[in-house]
Amino acid sequence: MGFTIGGIRELRRPRRASRAPGALAVAEYTGLWGWDVVPGARARRPLGRARAVCCCGDGACPAPGAHPLAPGLVIGAGTALGETQEIWADACARPAGATVLLPCGRAFDALEVPEAAGRQALPRLERLGVPLGPVARAPHGRVWFLVAPGAARRLPQLLYRTGWDGTALDIRGYGPGSYLTAPPSSHGGLGPVRWLRPPAPETAGAPPPARLLLGTLAWACHRAAAA
Repeated sequence: MGFTIGGIRELRRPRRASRAPGALAVAEYTGLWGWDVVPGARARRPLGRARAVCCCGDGACPAPGAHPLAPGLVIGAGTALGETQEIWADACARPAGATVLLPCGRAFDALEVPEAAGRQALPRLERLGVPLGPVARAPHGRVWFLVAPGAARRLPQLLYRTGWDGTALDIRGYGPGSYLTAPPSSHGGLGPVRWLRPPAPETAGAPPPARLLLGTLAWACHRAAAA
């Protein structure tokens, strides 16, 4: 997978790359979990302004701080540790720095639900013994459940099979072309993303099919909306 736990310890030595914010997380994502990482743009939220300002300079940026920093700039899964460090350090050396983005549609897709629904669904899924992949909470009040690739494209069909297709549900699917801000980076200038269920060796490389989670997620979203 690119390096071992010993390699992570080496990352803590006082070298330029290891001091770049998020360097250890990037090395774990690419080396341990087999995920690609994309250096992302950063955003700040000026005092008194409702909308974040993206470092890309586009005043109408549709995704402030949540899109790639530069076209084609990807740290691929399994990239050698030294190269990973250098690429990330160079990205963070830009005036605004960089955020850690994970591209969807490769190792995983994501199902996004409101935080209230996600926090209600997570323990219920655990009690039911449903296999779960990583789960993250974003600071804008949303929770991301990582699932097997293909879920976003098939979401309407999957909801139909669970019997929830005729209900207005706040569930979004993220697949190819979408990016998730990963811990410890800030999302859209609002604050850091946190893991509710961190990546683990048995789930990071093989997240569960969305159909195993979707019934419970739909129930939780419906219940949260009613409340």
